Amino acid sequence: MASRLLLVAFVSLFLSGCSNTLNPFCGSARPAPAIGSLSPSSVTFSEVQQGTVLTVNGSEFLPSSQVLINGKALSPSASSGQQLKVMLTTGVISGPGSVNVSVRTPSGNSSDLGCTSGGSSSVLVLTVK
Repeated sequence: MASRLLLVAFVSLFLSGCSNTLNPFCGSARPAPAIGSLSPSSVTFSEVQQGTVLTVNGSEFLPSSQVLINGKALSPSASSGQQLKVMLTTGVISGPGSVNVSVRTPSGNSSDLGCTSGGSSSVLVLTVK
């Protein structure tokens, strides 16, 4: 009986919001993406009208990561752990101005185990002239 209580206390401790490094069940948790730069950092609206590729540079990108353009989720056409590429068109950007760009990685199912998983990057601004 005492060993069962100890096991319940152990599992409760690790599944009650402790950090991923302490929770042995968090090994498959997805990291939050970090965005570092955009290439190019500015485009003309005529380039957007023709369709132009935006490269998002950063880290902790996964195949499930999406690029958010003013909140609209786009699946990258090419990706690696440090780069995501998306096509900018008038379906995504309707005119000149400042465009917010971020990356979101879905959490998967590890949050069910008390693990932090996935998340959103900070926002960088793309200038459309």
